[in-house]
Amino acid sequence: MRILLVEDDELLPAGLREALGQAGMEMDHLEAAEPALDALAHGVHDLVILDIGLPGMDGLALLRRVRASGNKVPILMLTARDGLEDRVRGLNDGADDYLIKPFLLPELLARVQALIRRSQSAASSRVAAGPLLLDIATHEATLADAPLALTGREWDLLLALMLAMPRVLPKRKLADSLSCWDKEITDNAVEIYVSRVRNKLAGSGVSIRTVRGVGYRMDTE
Repeated sequence: MRILLVEDDELLPAGLREALGQAGMEMDHLEAAEPALDALAHGVHDLVILDIGLPGMDGLALLRRVRASGNKVPILMLTARDGLEDRVRGLNDGADDYLIKPFLLPELLARVQALIRRSQSAASSRVAAGPLLLDIATHEATLADAPLALTGREWDLLLALMLAMPRVLPKRKLADSLSCWDKEITDNAVEIYVSRVRNKLAGSGVSIRTVRGVGYRMDTE
């Protein structure tokens, strides 16, 4: 994975390059919008981390130029501005997510990984976690290349957890994703579905971890 950071801060790039490197990603760094346009034209980057407050052309203007060119690369906006208007404008102009400075590197890394997974699943229709594979197009599941029998809600539960990796998915949000328009799923029901899926994943190297008081997270060995 190759990430493009467009940021004029002198301190952020070094720490971010190290964090991304530990996650198996390479990072290119540019300090202004104009050279970033040229770099993105080559299509070699999997994601852009873009600061709004750039010298010359600001990040929002760059964002609009990138989207106007038809480039759909995931873009995570960074901003030191607290105003809701800036965040709304960025999302409306085509940003996929944003973080307000100052932030913690683990949170940024989690958002980067989630955006890349989302873009990959949209492109291939397949979502993977270790030996577990869900094919959204065919609604088939395999575990270590063997068919995995799932009910509708077990499928939905796995898909929600896999798309959220490595973040913890709150129990209430997971319940909402399993609920039908005419029938709401309770937190107790979520626990039952999680238990059933855990049994089906036992010994595979894929597990659903309970984060007490928060929710669930999908882990792989």
